[in-house]
Amino acid sequence: MHSKQVWRLIPLLEAAGNLQMAIDRWLLEQHQLGKQPPTLRFYTWSPPAISLGYHQRQYPEYWQNIIWQGQKLDVVRRPSGGRAVLHQGDLTYAVVTSGLNGNRFQVYEKICEFLIEGWRSLGVKLSYGTTGRGYIHNPNCFGTSTGADLVLSNGAKFIGSAQMRRSGTILQHGSIRLQPDTELFARVFGAESFPNLQLAQNLSVEEIITALVIAASNCFAMQIEMQPLSQSEWDEILAQPILEC
Repeated sequence: MHSKQVWRLIPLLEAAGNLQMAIDRWLLEQHQLGKQPPTLRFYTWSPPAISLGYHQRQYPEYWQNIIWQGQKLDVVRRPSGGRAVLHQGDLTYAVVTSGLNGNRFQVYEKICEFLIEGWRSLGVKLSYGTTGRGYIHNPNCFGTSTGADLVLSNGAKFIGSAQMRRSGTILQHGSIRLQPDTELFARVFGAESFPNLQLAQNLSVEEIITALVIAASNCFAMQIEMQPLSQSEWDEILAQPILEC
């Protein structure tokens, strides 16, 4: 009988966006070099931030000066593609792995399986989005749903994911919208209709992470080992250059 592959689980971390992106980039590089196992982690952004896709060059200048609840919003660049995402009231997941075959969307679906299964166990049914017209021209990642996104039964986009691939190594991370602020969303992206999330469940972040970790263990047929970042790992992460906006 084959022993299950061991994945690393990094505990929930709240930190600034540039640091979170540096961690994801470092994990991808280390896994590619064979120095880190496949990794799963969850994190939140403090202060709230707008993350730009790696190739997204144009964005409104006023984004640099938005104050919300006394804090200035960060504007940071992701190593992954896609468009702008507002990180406030959300939970972000990141998966770093390798050995997945198929095109970009097939890989998305293989990784997203744990999100669908985990939320199903919490009583929330998710399905894949469909690309609407205006996808390319919409700077707001949550304004349209593509096949890489997961939507609720009412069509509202719930999880938006982005990917970075290096050889056979993949970083996929995504924003799970738990309690987004309608007013802030409108300030960032204009007076678009704000999708109604209708998440009636009063779930804690801990309950959500637990369900998603169990689902990941099943979907990836792996064994999870919780391991916080060590001081030497932090030193390496902090030594990396920041991706400029």
